[in-house]
Amino acid sequence: MRFSYGIDFDLPAIGNQWYSWSPSCESFERAIAPARTFGLLHQIDELRAKGLIKGGSLDNALVCGADGWINPPLRFANEPVRHKILDLVGDLSLLGTFPVAHFLAYKASHNLHIQLARRILDGNW
Repeated sequence: MRFSYGIDFDLPAIGNQWYSWSPSCESFERAIAPARTFGLLHQIDELRAKGLIKGGSLDNALVCGADGWINPPLRFANEPVRHKILDLVGDLSLLGTFPVAHFLAYKASHNLHIQLARRILDGNW
């Protein structure tokens, strides 16, 4: 089983990142679990106005602006993409068991992860 993920942001501090993780090669606890969620500085006010990110703070989430990270240091140089793998693993864990596969995502989202989980449940993958 392998999870590979790519992200691409216009902000230079994030940019294009790829990471591939296999639970048989690296432990989840060391390689994936410590990766914090991240947000973009220019979206914070809008998200708060919508009643979102209520539990978010600079202590538990990374925030990136045009000039770089607001609250460094990062736990990994590629912490954002590792967190996206964390999101994917979490969303697919709702299946109850993981199919043995190589899951590959690029610029995906929770919505796409859930669509994949539904297709797997329906046998349409």
